[in-house]
Amino acid sequence: MISSEGASAKAVDSEREYKIGVLCVIGCQLFWGVCPIYWQALEPIPSWIIILYRIVTMFGYSYIAARFSFSREEIWEPFKDRVVRRKYITAGLILTVNWSIYIWAMTSERVIQASIGYYIEPIVICAVGIIVFKEQLTRYNMTAIICALIAISVILVHYKQVPGVALGLAGTWAVYSAIKKTSEIPVLIALVYETMVYAVVATAAIIYIETKGIGAISMGVPGKYAMMFLSGLITLIPVALFSVSAKKVSLLVIGLAQYISPTISLLLGIFMFKEPLDMTQIIAFIIIWGGLAVFTYGEFINSRKAAVSEKHSA
Repeated sequence: MISSEGASAKAVDSEREYKIGVLCVIGCQLFWGVCPIYWQALEPIPSWIIILYRIVTMFGYSYIAARFSFSREEIWEPFKDRVVRRKYITAGLILTVNWSIYIWAMTSERVIQASIGYYIEPIVICAVGIIVFKEQLTRYNMTAIICALIAISVILVHYKQVPGVALGLAGTWAVYSAIKKTSEIPVLIALVYETMVYAVVATAAIIYIETKGIGAISMGVPGKYAMMFLSGLITLIPVALFSVSAKKVSLLVIGLAQYISPTISLLLGIFMFKEPLDMTQIIAFIIIWGGLAVFTYGEFINSRKAAVSEKHSA
């Protein structure tokens, strides 16, 4: 039987872990929100070249960071397990696809379109949490999911095309979130696994294009070329924060926090990058914001009920 002191200590530890998770997910979203400034600053370097360098430098920074905390044996021992290899190589593929869509959107004047995807993303993550992890389905998050579907339908009917950027970003990150939720490996080691295989391919591609004179070096922008070597670090910081939060808080909380980033990016797209915002996009945003407002209210109500329940059971 657990003593009252032990139960109290466990509750304190649980609360501390939860607070760390919340701080990490908020920090992650703030960082991601201002990242479009960095990616736009890399123009005129093409997005596909930026993606190659981002993959390689992400692996390098991840491995260096992991070596500060773990020995070589500790880093590579779990990778001997075939299940572990399959899981994290798959996660790395999904992450790479997500990065590629994001970088292309950031460097092709589609920041606002990406913002739509990131507004839909929390709701898709919520849906994954309900379907995969059997998290509670309430009328609040159901309303948010319906609003997201309506917003997608509005865009689909008006433009007569599937909002690929929005759905691609939302879908890939939701799947990645589900995989990270079940991760048992330290965050930095997991990131090494997720980027290693693709870094080998990207390195070979970089060597080829640079020796052929069609890469970033040949563009004559040394300052921006140097900036690309920070792309892995710019990526590592928010991904690491997200990975920590995914293990400490529910997918519902993660989903709730994830509309901080698109709000910042939306404002940047409108006021800094001067991208056009038409009436259809405004209507879609209003519908999504309405769903997120209901979703937020539901999370607030549920958290209050949980706090009251814990107080009565103590």
